[in-house]
Amino acid sequence: MATTNTTTSQGDSPDMKLFWGCFIALIATSFGFIIRALIIGDWANDFNLTETQKGELLGVGLWPFAISIVLFSLVIDKIGYKNAMIFGLICHVSSAIITIFAKDYWWLYIGTFIVALGNGTVEAYINPVVTTIFRKDKTKWLNMLHAGWPGGMVLGGILLLLLGGSVSWQVKVGLIFIPTIAYAIMLWGRTFPINERVAAGVSYQDMLKEVGTLGALIISAMVFQEIGRIFMFPSGVTWGIIILATVAFGYITKSLGRPLFIIMLLIMIPLAITELGVDSWISDLMANSMQKMGIAGGWVLVYTSLIMMVLRFSAGPIIHRLSPLGLLAVCAGIAAVGLFFLSKATGAAILLAATMYGVGKTFFWPTTLGVVAEQFPRGGALTLNAVAGVGMLAAGIVGGPFLGYIQDTQVGKEIAVYDQSHGTQLHTAYVTQTKVGIFGEYVSLDHNKVETAPEPEKTPIHEIQGGAKKNALATVAMFPIFMMLCYIGLILYFRSKGGYKAVEI
Repeated sequence: MATTNTTTSQGDSPDMKLFWGCFIALIATSFGFIIRALIIGDWANDFNLTETQKGELLGVGLWPFAISIVLFSLVIDKIGYKNAMIFGLICHVSSAIITIFAKDYWWLYIGTFIVALGNGTVEAYINPVVTTIFRKDKTKWLNMLHAGWPGGMVLGGILLLLLGGSVSWQVKVGLIFIPTIAYAIMLWGRTFPINERVAAGVSYQDMLKEVGTLGALIISAMVFQEIGRIFMFPSGVTWGIIILATVAFGYITKSLGRPLFIIMLLIMIPLAITELGVDSWISDLMANSMQKMGIAGGWVLVYTSLIMMVLRFSAGPIIHRLSPLGLLAVCAGIAAVGLFFLSKATGAAILLAATMYGVGKTFFWPTTLGVVAEQFPRGGALTLNAVAGVGMLAAGIVGGPFLGYIQDTQVGKEIAVYDQSHGTQLHTAYVTQTKVGIFGEYVSLDHNKVETAPEPEKTPIHEIQGGAKKNALATVAMFPIFMMLCYIGLILYFRSKGGYKAVEI
């Protein structure tokens, strides 16, 4: 049986320098996230993007994450964590260069795609590293590790907002070099541990069996559907690839997958839309309401991220009191209420609603990873990272474009209603751009026409846009409600088996 080094031995102190290097690597991933969220309006102006195209760019910053995190999880025990770190570093640097020199929508798309690959690679190694060096308290330390995500959004958001509108978005993109260089220096000389699964002698095939055929179907369907859309594959070809990949995985594993793991995969879809899908949009969605208060919309994201960072560092006592599933159920209910009130709130009430949403979303991601790490240690890096990959797929493929699509279609409907009641022709004059997205063909506002419109026509259009943006948050509130019901069901399931306990190998 393989032996671990001093970073993983039960009697020795964990390598905290390795932990903090992983923490800063996660900060780098969230820097890219918040940079996109806060400059998406600049991109829209420079490249005449529709709301759905903005959603697609926000989405491609998420879903390719799944490609790299899943692929690296399959081979990371062979190639080593350090090689994965180097690949992620290359992605972060090259994506920033491509984005800074972008000429059109597709340059932005490619640059964002590459940074998402790098982000997935980072999480592919930091999650199993931390669960290995803190194997007796996985959920607590995963929450502390993932405080780096909101921590990066707080730091990056403050830097961007302080730079203001007078500084070009290209300079703001370059800020990602700060944490990227920092984690490269901190991790380059560290000794990475041997994964818990490998150290315990669990075979590679046994790891694959934890995911099984059903898990492979969920992951491959989401990945190849989006790849097929981007490269315009016929639907028959796309589904042929999905079926081939699923059958091949099923033949190798001869397992449908662990039922509880499949349930966690499926719950991760609405979870990621609630957290990352909304976070991608919230600065833009709240911009109109916040401007009326004289505050930039980006401060909502910074504020909720600050709440997340502080609470994730304090996760240990909360988890021990409520249990991981109890914590997830409570947070889902709080997030649903917060999103609904955020869609209706004005003035100072926005702060209260944002606080509820921030508290609600805080523990979703790391606590889910903790549950998977504790219940499926035989799955090693694969089960842990497959859940994260499905989450990013959901947020990128469905969450970002879904929120954009809601806005595009709702704005068109409300402008048509306005025309009927006011005897105007705004819909005919300005809702003229026909586009095709993942939800099919749609017609959106032509933003160039709107900006050059007479003030009496521009004003009602902007008011309608602002209302549609906020109302999109109320639609998303249905996702955490569904999650809460699922978590309650899982709590009852574990109670019937004597209570929730971590599995050890």
